[in-house]
Amino acid sequence: MPNRLAQETSPYLQQHADNPVDWYAWGDEALKIAREQDRPILLSIGYSACHWCHVMASESFEDQAVAELMNRHFVNIKVDREERPDLDQIYQLAHQMISQRSGGWPLTMFLTPGQEPFFGGTYFPPTARYGLPGFSDLLGRVAQFYASNKAEIAKQNESIQGAFERMQPASPAHHSEFSAAPLHLALENLRASFDSTCGGFGQAPKFPHPTDLELCLRRHAATGDAQALKMAAYTLGRMAMGGIYDQLGGGFCRYSTDATWLIPHFEKMTYDNGPLLGLCADAFAVTRDPLFAAVAVETAGWVMREMQSPEGGYYSSLDADSEHVEGKFYVWSREEVQAALSVDEYAVCAAFYGVDGPPNFEHKHWNLHVARALEDIATDLGMSAEQCGALLGQARAKLLAVRERRIRPGRDEKILGSWNALMIGGMARAARIFDRPDWLASARRALEFIRTTLWKDGRLLATSKDGRAHLNAYLDDYAFLIAALVELAQADFRSEDLEFAGELAEVLLEQFQDAKQGGFFFTSHDHERLIHRGKPGHDNATPSGNGVAAFALQRLGHVTGETRYLEAAERTLQLFYPALARQPGGYSSLLMALEEALEPPRVVVLRGPAAQLRDWQDKLRGHYFGATLTLAVPDDAAGLPPVLAKPVSPGAVNAAVCRGVTCLPPVDSVAALLGILKPAENR
Repeated sequence: MPNRLAQETSPYLQQHADNPVDWYAWGDEALKIAREQDRPILLSIGYSACHWCHVMASESFEDQAVAELMNRHFVNIKVDREERPDLDQIYQLAHQMISQRSGGWPLTMFLTPGQEPFFGGTYFPPTARYGLPGFSDLLGRVAQFYASNKAEIAKQNESIQGAFERMQPASPAHHSEFSAAPLHLALENLRASFDSTCGGFGQAPKFPHPTDLELCLRRHAATGDAQALKMAAYTLGRMAMGGIYDQLGGGFCRYSTDATWLIPHFEKMTYDNGPLLGLCADAFAVTRDPLFAAVAVETAGWVMREMQSPEGGYYSSLDADSEHVEGKFYVWSREEVQAALSVDEYAVCAAFYGVDGPPNFEHKHWNLHVARALEDIATDLGMSAEQCGALLGQARAKLLAVRERRIRPGRDEKILGSWNALMIGGMARAARIFDRPDWLASARRALEFIRTTLWKDGRLLATSKDGRAHLNAYLDDYAFLIAALVELAQADFRSEDLEFAGELAEVLLEQFQDAKQGGFFFTSHDHERLIHRGKPGHDNATPSGNGVAAFALQRLGHVTGETRYLEAAERTLQLFYPALARQPGGYSSLLMALEEALEPPRVVVLRGPAAQLRDWQDKLRGHYFGATLTLAVPDDAAGLPPVLAKPVSPGAVNAAVCRGVTCLPPVDSVAALLGILKPAENR
């Protein structure tokens, strides 16, 4: 019989519904039983696209003997880290404190009935190997330790709670201490770790780090720093040509297992692809490299084709595995490629994607990547580049059609507010730069899903699946969505978007702001009480909620004139500034907010008839202006805040350019406006 997890919205939890383990979801029922029976909690945290989560499930949680031990000794709780990032943050940190090792998934933590962690790890094999104890043996030892060492556990918990408190930022800086020094130091640190051969920062495994790349592009626009541009554009280019990018279907995998971006961990997440889509659009605007345009087209196409629900929201992820084998859906044998293509198509395709060289995946398959320039292949084959390009296009279409007939990876179809906001922002930015109404329509469909499904009684819910929306939303949900709405306003101005952003901002200030110290808690004031309530400042797989909140509130404040938003952003920066000044690495979201606190972004307001506004937008699109907001406001727009309610000249477009409280005289030609906005290296 299915266990309790069959009733959950998370596909990851539902995957464990047929386990013989007596699983609970996190909630009052499980916690009450643990307290009443004085039984320790076995907390298992993972997510649907996690390869080692599936491995541990098949090895241990599906095993009757292991399940009997778990059921005898523990109250077993299964958590989807994507639905409950609050729990994941707490217990990942606790794991690092207890084990002195980095965390990961699956996370396996043992807690007291009071939720305090006393032992843990990540993946445990069924029997001892890899230097790890066998899970069955471990279960008995942990249960015995809990029964016999209550005083020692209590003492350890005091130490953990003290460490949690010390991790909270304290002693805010004064605004007068703000300077650009953290920005300069961050760029120096990125230069020091930049891989000038393969792109990216540091060694394997390599992650995309979109916030670091965005910071580089912004610093290039602000200062003309050529190295900052190279770090961003070269890294994006190497990723786009590598195996981390799906060369046939579009979209980026989560990370590369090697330093050359060749072999990824094959799961594909919307939280990466939204920001990377926007970054590719920005990189194209700066460099005019057609590679970035092609990647944007393919990635947006993949998102709309495979990751957007009929109701409009974006799904969460695709698994790394299919048929229980990681990467099987994506990799090829040489014989499969030859069988699908003509002789000429194969000659071009094999050379371009490296299939004519040694296998690069498990010594027998090929994960496609750009191995050679098309021009060089054309020379070798005695063809024109145009002929080779046409043959490659035919080959890609045929291979994609073959791949579509394979058994597909699982898709996690829950719809998360925060991840949808990241994708809405990326789609809106790319739509503006490439003039793609279909991408903009996709973003608006997702926004409408959020407004109708996740926005209830003036508050956001965190997740939805199969018509059921639930869970109190987190800082990221509000911050990311405000930022996305500001992006949408630049792509397609609608007063209701700014009004919605204002409603979200009010909840952010009321429910998440620390009125004493500044900054924002990850959970709301009325959230379930947990053993720790953090204020995350570092960027991780997703941007920092505090960084995006400060950045988005500043921008919203400059557009609406609401000074409370600017004040909340400043207090957030004051709280984190001492950490930024000491070691800015990992704080790129907060650094971008600092950049716009030191020098407010330019707000460009275009007013005029809709048809002529469109002409101005066409001439401005494709330019990258860095810290600039451009809003094309039709002359019949009503209910505008004073910042946007600029005078209208009948039958003509005027541009007002303001920075902070200073505005230039109105501009009546696109050429004059471009002269004002051109980036630093062209001044």
